[in-house]
Amino acid sequence: MLRRLILTILLLLPLCSQSQTLLVTADDGAAKDSETRLPLKELRTFTQVFEQIRLGYVEEVTDTELLENAIAGLLTGLDPHSTYLKADDYGDLQENATGEYGGLGMEVAGDGGLIRVISPIDDTPADKAGIEAGDLIIEMDGSPIRGMGLQKAIDKLRGEKGTNIELTVYRESEDGPLTFDITRDIIQISAVRSRLLEPNYGYVRIAQFQVSSGEDFIAEISHLQASNDAPLNGLIIDLRNNPGGLVPASITIADALVDSGTLVYTEGRLPSANRRFEADSGDILNGVPVVVLINGGSASASEIVAGALQDNHRAAIVGTQSFGKGSVQTVMPLGDGRAVKLTTARYFTPSGRSIQAEGIVPDITIERAEIRPYTTPDRVKEADLDGHLEAEDTVSEASASEAETTDKTESLIDDNQLYEALNLLKGFHLLGNNAAQK
Repeated sequence: MLRRLILTILLLLPLCSQSQTLLVTADDGAAKDSETRLPLKELRTFTQVFEQIRLGYVEEVTDTELLENAIAGLLTGLDPHSTYLKADDYGDLQENATGEYGGLGMEVAGDGGLIRVISPIDDTPADKAGIEAGDLIIEMDGSPIRGMGLQKAIDKLRGEKGTNIELTVYRESEDGPLTFDITRDIIQISAVRSRLLEPNYGYVRIAQFQVSSGEDFIAEISHLQASNDAPLNGLIIDLRNNPGGLVPASITIADALVDSGTLVYTEGRLPSANRRFEADSGDILNGVPVVVLINGGSASASEIVAGALQDNHRAAIVGTQSFGKGSVQTVMPLGDGRAVKLTTARYFTPSGRSIQAEGIVPDITIERAEIRPYTTPDRVKEADLDGHLEAEDTVSEASASEAETTDKTESLIDDNQLYEALNLLKGFHLLGNNAAQK
C-alpha cells in the first residue's frame, strides 16, 4: 500500500509542478528549479508518519481512513471554504443547490476551530429557533466543537426530519452562552418570492442562489408587474442573510437589471479561473429605481449582485456592511461519489474592488432597529373643550384609503430597514427614474 501511495504521489507531483511553472518568468530560473524539485524529504516524513499511525495507534485504522484524513488535511489548512467531500457530503451539497436537504437550514463556516453562522435561511428550523447571523456555535449536544473539524460539525448539524439537536451559541450582544433545542426538518427552500408592498412598489426576497434562482427572479418580476396592472415605480431586492450559492444565478439576476457593462470578473492561477462577465443588452425594469437591502449575513453571490448593481449605478445599496466572502469555489468530482471543493479564484466588482474580508459598504447605512411607540402625556384636544361642535358622521373615500395605507405602513415599521428602503424608492420616483442611478 505504501509503495503504491508513494508512486501515486511521485506521478502527480510533476503535473502540479508543470502548472506552477506557468506563473514563473524567465528571470526566475532559480525559483523555477526550486519549484520543480520533488519534496522527497517531506514525502519520506509523510510515509513514516503514515506507517507509525497504521501500526501503533491505539485502535486499528484502515489505510482508506488514513488516506481520506490526509486528503482532508490538505484542504483544511488552506481557507475556510476549501474542503474534501465524502460521498454523503457531496450528495448534501448537490441537494442544497437544488433546494432540498435534511437539517437545520443555515450557512456556516469554520472560525478558529468553532463554527460561525453566516446566516440562517428564511423559514427554516434555525431561523424559527432564533439563530442569527454572526452566532458562534461552541457546542453540539453538549460536546465541544473545537477539534471536531468543519465537515464533521456539518455532518452533525444535518440529519433526519424530526430529530433534535441542542446548540450552545455565543452571541456578542449577550452576557453568556445561549442554548437552542432545534428539531431538524426537510429544508425545502423557496429561494425567490415576491409581493407588492404598496401599489406600484414591488419587493423580491432572494433567500439564496440555487440552480433556478435567476429564472425565478425574472418570473417574479413579471408576476409583480402583472399583479400591479401597470409598470412598477420601484423595486426592493432583499439580500439580507442570503449566504450566497451558485454564481451563475447571481450573474443572471444582475444581468437582468444592467443594460450594459461588466458584472463581475474573477482571477485565479488557472486560465479557466480568469473570466469576465458582461451584461447582455436589456433591462427588464427599463430603468425603474432599485434598492438592494444587505447586512452582515449577505455573502458571496449576494455580494456579486450588490457589487454589480452598485458599480454600474443601477441600484442604491442600503443596510449594513456585507459579510465579505470574495472567493469562488470549484467542485471537482473525484469518482465514487466523492469530490473536492477548492477555492480557485477571487472575484472583483466591475470597478476592480475585491470584497474579500471587506464586504460591500452600503450607499446608505441603516442599522436594524426595534421601533417602539413613543408615549406622550395626554394633551388637551378640541373634544375636551366644553361646548365643542360635534363631528359629522361621515367617512370619505380618502379617509378609508388613508386607513388602509396606515395598516400597511404599520406592518412595515416592524422592519425599519425595509420601511426606509420603501421611503427611499418613493423619493427616487418623485425626483425622476434616474435619481437612484446617481
